[in-house]
Amino acid sequence: MAISTSSSILFPFSTKSQLPLNHTLFSISPSASDSHSSWKWRTQLLLHQPALPISKRTRKNVVSAISTDSEVSTRSGETENETELAKKWREIHGSGDWANLLDPMNPILRSELIRYGEMTQACYDSFVYDPYSKYCGTSRYPLESFFQSLGLESEGYQVTRFLYATGNTQMPNLFIKPRFPKLWSTRANWIGYVAVSDEETSKRLGRRDILIAWRGTVTRLEWVADMTNILNPISSRKIQCPDPSVKVEFGFLDLYTDKDEECEFCKYSAREQILAEMKRLLEKYKEEEVSITITGHSLGSALATLSAYDIAETGLNKTSAGRDVHISVFSFGGPRVGNMRFSERMNDLGVKVLRVVNIHDIVPKSPGLFLNEKLPPWLLKMTTWLPWSYVHVGVELELDHLESPYLRRSTDAGCSHNLEAHLHLLDGYQGKGMKFELAIGRDPALVNKSCDFLEDKYMVPPMWRQDENKGMIYVDGRWVFADRSDIDGHPEDTHYHLKEIGLFSEKE
Repeated sequence: MAISTSSSILFPFSTKSQLPLNHTLFSISPSASDSHSSWKWRTQLLLHQPALPISKRTRKNVVSAISTDSEVSTRSGETENETELAKKWREIHGSGDWANLLDPMNPILRSELIRYGEMTQACYDSFVYDPYSKYCGTSRYPLESFFQSLGLESEGYQVTRFLYATGNTQMPNLFIKPRFPKLWSTRANWIGYVAVSDEETSKRLGRRDILIAWRGTVTRLEWVADMTNILNPISSRKIQCPDPSVKVEFGFLDLYTDKDEECEFCKYSAREQILAEMKRLLEKYKEEEVSITITGHSLGSALATLSAYDIAETGLNKTSAGRDVHISVFSFGGPRVGNMRFSERMNDLGVKVLRVVNIHDIVPKSPGLFLNEKLPPWLLKMTTWLPWSYVHVGVELELDHLESPYLRRSTDAGCSHNLEAHLHLLDGYQGKGMKFELAIGRDPALVNKSCDFLEDKYMVPPMWRQDENKGMIYVDGRWVFADRSDIDGHPEDTHYHLKEIGLFSEKE
């Protein structure tokens, strides 16, 4: 590839990032090794067209404002890690409760956590949260080209279903409210997706991986105040459970099970959408080795935990071919979800949960600020009957943003909670008491995508990710919102699979 330096600027971002707009970039001519799609992408930049994200495939041709010593050395271990992953995926996904994998940090586990974290970040990068957009609350990209549009096509997954939730009254700050009535739905918000690994990726992973990714809050933490701190029996919403003492936070439960049958996108609850898709996919791949990996950040972490429990308790992870499907949760910056009996029941069901937290983040400390798993066991058991006694599930991986030389000593709660910051900390974490050193070479500039957390000396502007002209285009002498094709709704066979599970009767 030939690069002309005339009238050029250094491009400060790299992998999986949205390009800054209205900039003049390098004048680039294609080499013989460039694919047609790669050259088309570069041509769009020179023509000042809407920028597309950079994929792994083009990362090596991009200059970052932040250079790291680890960038060259870390690439050599990627192939070796991928080979080992196919052999050790169950261990990486918690079969041994991550014993001896967290301190020091196992390189394969680190890569997998960042990989799933980036597919969680995709929920934020694709979400339309501009209240002036007529598509406010939807996914910016359609189901069939979701990962390609985000520069994540090399991950080797295909989205099979989008997930929607109602404008929940218990968690009002989760939902983005438009400034004028929405044209696509009056109550719905897009809240995540289900995806499946393709043939090539499944071979590399050692199994067929079904991924569920839940969207959390975008930047605001007001939803923490929405939590009622009141625990409700999980069976109160007709979720199968043999023990009425298993309880979860009321707002999470309501968000997961609420629906509005008059709305096309909310006629099925988030729970029904998940269970129907799991039934369909597990039947489709019943003869294969399959895993279910659920991930989420912030409030999405709570939904990831709750849906993992639900799939296991309902027995959907036992296929008609007699296979037991491993369920694991990788959560980032998530709150407590339920009481001690909920945590114990998760263990009984064999659901494995690894929680990645920043010790300065307020969200993992909520709810249950005073009555929680940090109490002595004898005292915790005495308080389990109280409606505000909470216990975290699974295994915790603690990170500390003060250990990173790239980040400011900020007290901003939004920075501490930021998902990109968590992924940066994962990249540099080697083990307790060990020096922070980037292992994968993930671009630190991504941290400032939606916050102001990097040291000023790196010259990366805060909150730099944006859409060209906020989605407006110039047509026939007028600036208007670009129209798009139909918004992806629910598959037609949803009702059928829910009847197969037993959630709907034959008369419904």
